[in-house]
Amino acid sequence: MKKTKQQDVSSAKVYPGLLRRLGAWLYDLLIVAAILMLAGGVATALVATLLHFGVISLGPYEDASAYMSQHPIVSGLYSIYLAVVIAGFYAFFWCRGGQTLGMRAWKLRLQNKDGSNIRLTQALIRMATSAFGLGNLWAPFNKEKQSLQDLMANSEMIVLPKPN
Repeated sequence: MKKTKQQDVSSAKVYPGLLRRLGAWLYDLLIVAAILMLAGGVATALVATLLHFGVISLGPYEDASAYMSQHPIVSGLYSIYLAVVIAGFYAFFWCRGGQTLGMRAWKLRLQNKDGSNIRLTQALIRMATSAFGLGNLWAPFNKEKQSLQDLMANSEMIVLPKPN
């Protein structure tokens, strides 16, 4: 069956504007905050358990929270742990289905130019070059409305078509 001009236009990619990107980013920020609260609770419970069984001691620190945030080694490990949790959230959703929960709400999809899901290395490049979301400010100035992190990771963000 031959495609008509109308069908070609309707299947063209639509790229999101800055406000749509920032809307999805804000939704995801709220979700990440909740996940970090859970991750912090897990870490605090682990430290409390280790304290209870005498594996570690508080020393000069008043409680487990102070121990995790002020101890020279533990605070660094805790920060790395939280960064891995954040990276894991984004990498899981981007590589698995091309959408985080915020992107789903705003009808956005991250993909390769051929429509396939991005790879883990692309997700890591995208995170490293996003400047905590500020890379989206590049999108309005780019011909295809792609952010800095999209360009660096050789991926694209598209607006999903409305279901028929």
